[in-house]
Amino acid sequence: MNDFWDFFWLMVYSFFFVAYLMVLFQVVADLFRDRELSGWWKALWILFLIFLPFLSALIYLIARGRGMAERQSEAVMRARSETDAYIRDVATTSPADQIASAKALLDAGTIAPAEFERLKTKALA
Repeated sequence: MNDFWDFFWLMVYSFFFVAYLMVLFQVVADLFRDRELSGWWKALWILFLIFLPFLSALIYLIARGRGMAERQSEAVMRARSETDAYIRDVATTSPADQIASAKALLDAGTIAPAEFERLKTKALA
């Protein structure tokens, strides 16, 4: 029975340690993401995080939590727009490619000449 409780408390401590590490990494990432905070303040926060880790992480979350959420949201939106732009750039085919694929379908007899003209007009539009 003692082994069970030892294992249980090990899991509890491990959970809180991993949760603390996640908070710590988020705080450090937010420090370097913040463009308004000077380098000296960033260095001071890092020193506090090294010497008083739990207290300084808690104070950081209380004092700068709102800005932290806004910066995270901006970073996510920026990444999403860059991803969308990349997908649009890669996924779209040029009008010449569309016309060439329609011509190949016409030559293979898959589509009629009227359908080819419609696809060509759509590609050039």
